[in-house]
Amino acid sequence: MRYSIGDLARRTGLTVKAVRFYSDRGLVPPSERNSAGHRLYDDAALARLDLIRTLRELGLDLATIRRIVDGEVAVADVAATHVGALDVQIRVLRLRRAVLAAVAERGSSPEETSLMNQLAQLSDTERRRLVDDFLSDALGDRPELAGIARTLTPELPGNPASAQVEAWIELAGLAQDPEFRAILRQLADQHEGGLRRDFAAEVRDAVTPALQAGVTPDSPAAAAIVGGLGREPGQLREWLDVVSDPRRERYLELLAVINGWASPESLTPVLDWLAEAVS
Repeated sequence: MRYSIGDLARRTGLTVKAVRFYSDRGLVPPSERNSAGHRLYDDAALARLDLIRTLRELGLDLATIRRIVDGEVAVADVAATHVGALDVQIRVLRLRRAVLAAVAERGSSPEETSLMNQLAQLSDTERRRLVDDFLSDALGDRPELAGIARTLTPELPGNPASAQVEAWIELAGLAQDPEFRAILRQLADQHEGGLRRDFAAEVRDAVTPALQAGVTPDSPAAAAIVGGLGREPGQLREWLDVVSDPRRERYLELLAVINGWASPESLTPVLDWLAEAVS
């Protein structure tokens, strides 16, 4: 069967101008000409034009398309190359979107916008260096806290979702906050001074049933719970002053997003109840 340029346009959904363009470039050569000198095309040309349209929609340039339709390279090989290139572009776009979303949400200044962009663009090695510096400064050289350091380490995946990138930007900002570092140092010092590593979990397990049962912080039952924690009220108040800082809980929330963990349970109701009980 023979097709005119108009026939090809109708069958492929392309414009006559586009079909003529591809024909003029030699990508879809005519099989013959009629008596009036008009170009005619066969079924092979129709199939070739369908392939060209598909490849153009996928973003391939004309030079690459020519090599494919001429049989110089396989579509699969070109596709694999473009997948890699698109992965890079997607990662860049996710980073840009995360930065812009954070800027829009916070109403950031130009200086803060620049800082967030720098944090988003850090390489794996640079991110690791930032986190290692933060944890080393906050926890110190304490072998007994090595496990805690591991649980506080963010691991941004190679192809992160936008939410993970946004969480990384905020977490990196927290990691560079001198006041937050000081808070973690105090918690580490309290651990070294006798407070057990899992003391927060012990407090949660002791207080949560009281909260659920409606036990008031000023009741004798509350006093018994506080006494069962094995710490003097003054020591508990000192611990509460540090552990109740909202940045500690926010860091854990962001860490869960980055690492793909379940959202951590908030200790705020438990800590508020205990603070009243020891006041």
